[in-house]
Amino acid sequence: MRMFLISDNVDTQTGLRLAGVEGIVVHTAAEIKKALESVVLDKNIGVLLVTEKLAKDYREDIDKIRLGEKLPLVVEIPDRHGTGRTSDSITSYVKEAIGVKLS
Repeated sequence: MRMFLISDNVDTQTGLRLAGVEGIVVHTAAEIKKALESVVLDKNIGVLLVTEKLAKDYREDIDKIRLGEKLPLVVEIPDRHGTGRTSDSITSYVKEAIGVKLS
């Protein structure tokens, strides 16, 4: 199993390529849909890395893979501009998921 990156900027792709992760840079809706389809069809890809901005912009398509496919595991990563998450994003996620408030 290998990892694959779908990014919206070249810098993220270059950095991960240096770490041995193949990937593609996309800019249009047609490109992202085509890239997602090809990743789902490639059974050698076990982990799909997607930049947070791209995942936010194409949430429905990403969630379709998360909920409908066993593989690949979809992981959202920050790009070179940093994370789009708030400082309490993990505690908010836990609260929403299981109803427990962490202090």
